[in-house]
Amino acid sequence: MTFENVLTGLKNGVLTITVNRPDKLNALNAKTIDELHEALVDAENDHDVKVLIITGSGTKSFVAGADIAEFADFNVEQGRQLSALGHFKIFNFIENYSKPVIAAVNGFALGGGLELAMACHIRIASNNAKLGLPEVSLGVIPGYGGTQRLAHLVGKAKAFEMICTADMINAEEAFQWGLVNHVTTPELLIEKAEQIAEKMASRSLVAVRTAIKVINAGFNKHENGYEVEIEEFGKLFSTEDFKEGVSAFLNKRKPIFPGS
Repeated sequence: MTFENVLTGLKNGVLTITVNRPDKLNALNAKTIDELHEALVDAENDHDVKVLIITGSGTKSFVAGADIAEFADFNVEQGRQLSALGHFKIFNFIENYSKPVIAAVNGFALGGGLELAMACHIRIASNNAKLGLPEVSLGVIPGYGGTQRLAHLVGKAKAFEMICTADMINAEEAFQWGLVNHVTTPELLIEKAEQIAEKMASRSLVAVRTAIKVINAGFNKHENGYEVEIEEFGKLFSTEDFKEGVSAFLNKRKPIFPGS
């Protein structure tokens, strides 16, 4: 499917989704959010897609926030809807996605851009990346999950500092704080993301999907992560992937997981 603001490419089971608005530093407007959602839904239902990478086009920006001009005149209810729809279509959707999603962060990841990266399961940054949540300098707060996910990733004190000062941090600081998993050069960013993605794609997709569900359960105040782990662990014993994995291990061969 062809989009206006999003590019997609599939290779070795890895779908790369590129936000393609370089003249706007890949800022998220309503159309881009809709197209991202549609691309994610399509990938969810495509058995050839095993892992996703999300990145931004050009060399300057991953996603430099939301398109402020679109909501400058919003009222209270419109602001609430803006946040709620974003959570539903993109940010919560990615966090609970059944396939691993890797953010390849090149350049600026600000506001909604950093929130998009934080919703992904893994983040890789180029060494020219700048990350921040500058919303309080506009008189608002992060509205796409940033207040919650940042605290989960870096701790409450550092989240307070980043959000309440609106300061940016560089890639090395983000790595030290646990905000990103790896730092590499801009030239090797996608290659690094693909290496991790292809390794995940070679594993049991049933087990990987279950692991995502169980890890997320540990951060859901309405669930007991340990109890969910016990239940889901048991369920995997009925899968073809488990039978293949154990058989391959016992027979000292590489597994070929059927994905069921």
